[in-house]
Amino acid sequence: MSNDASSTPAGVAAVLANAKPLRTSLTLFTLLGRVAIVTGGQRGIGLEIALALTEAGAVVYCLDLPAQPDQDWLKVQAFAAELPDLVVDGQFRKGRLEYAPCDVTKQKEMWDLVERIADKEGRLDICFANAGILAGAEVLEYPAEEFQKILNVNISGVLYTAQAAGRQMAKRNIAGSIVLTGSMSGSIANEKMHWTAYNTSKSAVLQMARSMACELGSKNIRVNSISPGYIYTEMTKAFLNDKPQLNKEWCSQNPLGRLGNPDELRGIALFLASDASTFCTGSDLIIDGGHRAW
Repeated sequence: MSNDASSTPAGVAAVLANAKPLRTSLTLFTLLGRVAIVTGGQRGIGLEIALALTEAGAVVYCLDLPAQPDQDWLKVQAFAAELPDLVVDGQFRKGRLEYAPCDVTKQKEMWDLVERIADKEGRLDICFANAGILAGAEVLEYPAEEFQKILNVNISGVLYTAQAAGRQMAKRNIAGSIVLTGSMSGSIANEKMHWTAYNTSKSAVLQMARSMACELGSKNIRVNSISPGYIYTEMTKAFLNDKPQLNKEWCSQNPLGRLGNPDELRGIALFLASDASTFCTGSDLIIDGGHRAW
């Protein structure tokens, strides 16, 4: 196997090969001509990532449970449609935001849906398996059906999504990127939070990413995970609205002294989705404000 990610020299190698002086570092992050799927893409972290990929030029399908997206999603879609065109090789191009309903816990349905998307667009390059749920219960009393529900969405649903994407990448010989949304809760236990099922599921996601990376590397498909800390999404806001003391405690648990914002995940999403990370696979990227550094 060649050491080169591509046959075209870049960086210092391009300079030493007497290439024409060009600013190429930022172009690593462009996604023009690429197609992505993002589960849990109607709101929260999923929608934030989807918009970032669209701004970079990708065609992005937001996959989520509702049959139709809500008004907030439609507003974001309209915003994406009004973005200025990107000029590449003298051509004016832009990304596009689409929506499709799905149930990530239905393996065959996920495979079929992603295949239809790949057939329609002619390719599939990027997958963010982001859909997940959170609930808590006392560990000695945890109802079996509630425990299984979290594992089914957060583990099985992530696997089925990644499978669906990887199958299309392999079928088309595409050097793809699959990103699984884990959590800092996959490697720590959140102080005072009774989240055994959720923590267990996110720990499994981190190991799933490593395992898939090892299997799919020979197909030139990269698999990584991200581990956000406490992020102030609409869901988090609703949970904390009547718990000001808990909000204060969460903020105090990292060196930055605050919760993260969804848009602070945009950069890491673009890094993993793009050619900026072609030698990054099997990694877990931590975005927690230093929560795990204490």
